[in-house]
Amino acid sequence: MSLSLIILFSTYGNAQLNVTNAETEIQGIMKDLDAVGLSVAVVKKGKIIYTHSFGLKDKENNIPLSDSDIFRIASISKSFSATAIMQLVEAGKLSLNDDISKLIGFKIRNPKYPETVITLKMLMSHTSSINDSQGYFNLDKINPEKNINWEKCYNDYEPGKGYRYCNLNYNLTGAVIEKYSGERFDNYVVRNILRPLDIYGGYCIDSLDAKRFVTLYEYDTLKKTLIASPAAYDSRAEDLKTYKMGYSTPIFSPTGGLKISATDLAKDMIMHMNYGKSNRVRIISKNSAKLMQTPVLASGKYGLAITTADDLIPGKSLKGHTGSAYGLFSAMFFDPKEKFGIVVINNGCNPKYRDGIQDILRLSINSLYNNFIK
Repeated sequence: MSLSLIILFSTYGNAQLNVTNAETEIQGIMKDLDAVGLSVAVVKKGKIIYTHSFGLKDKENNIPLSDSDIFRIASISKSFSATAIMQLVEAGKLSLNDDISKLIGFKIRNPKYPETVITLKMLMSHTSSINDSQGYFNLDKINPEKNINWEKCYNDYEPGKGYRYCNLNYNLTGAVIEKYSGERFDNYVVRNILRPLDIYGGYCIDSLDAKRFVTLYEYDTLKKTLIASPAAYDSRAEDLKTYKMGYSTPIFSPTGGLKISATDLAKDMIMHMNYGKSNRVRIISKNSAKLMQTPVLASGKYGLAITTADDLIPGKSLKGHTGSAYGLFSAMFFDPKEKFGIVVINNGCNPKYRDGIQDILRLSINSLYNNFIK
């Protein structure tokens, strides 16, 4: 047998062994954590090299999970909202340093620091001093004309001087996208980000194929069982009848409402990994992509909907985001220098945490890295 054929068969055999090892390990992780289903995608040298779905999409009906099924991915959605903002900034329609009060149309000021302008960049980096104590599913909560308790929406520190993760920041950001694009938020993201990247998904429940929705399950710690969360895919048809552009935007949840598969999320990850470009399609400029990935505070890790993770994979500094809602856990992390990345989405498990990230994500990511990348 020629040397080239020996190398070919050896490489093929090792690849098959890696797949078997990874899938055996992940099945073990899922069993230990009572996971319902898990979809993964691995990118190496800028290309998707492996995708697989484990377990169930719907455990009541024993329906297996497939790569084409879509999840509500929670807070990774923020990176799509931030990408849309960067497009509008590049188009000259707004600036990251703009006063959010002027952009949104009502007063947004921390009453403890009334002279300090809260900028769009502060919203996107969670340094705005805004919090979620009053809720975040509509903008009335922070509007002084709508909520007598609006002052409770602010923390004690000066805007721009501290960090606190806040979903309301990104529902406000979504409203800005509508005001300055002239297009409904969900439609803008589909037209300007998803379609160019050949991604199926979106924020509007009623415009998607419900047969592809993955059931999400929250873990009941008292009953020690997983319970379906149908609210993750509630219809917005009634809300749309009275929709007000630039104000009703939170019904789509720019902060966490994107529905997408793990495989398609990997396509978006490749775009960020390549600093704004994928498959000859440029979504945002290289400078914008790098800005999203750069921590805003010198002492922090969070940029503009992209954070830095130095302790997820030993010895690696990764960029990305996690998500958690309705029992779902999701992660998208990549190395823009070495051009590898991993997406993991779980639709429900017995949640256990270490260093701020769920075991189902950490263990799966490390297994995939060790078997396919290392």
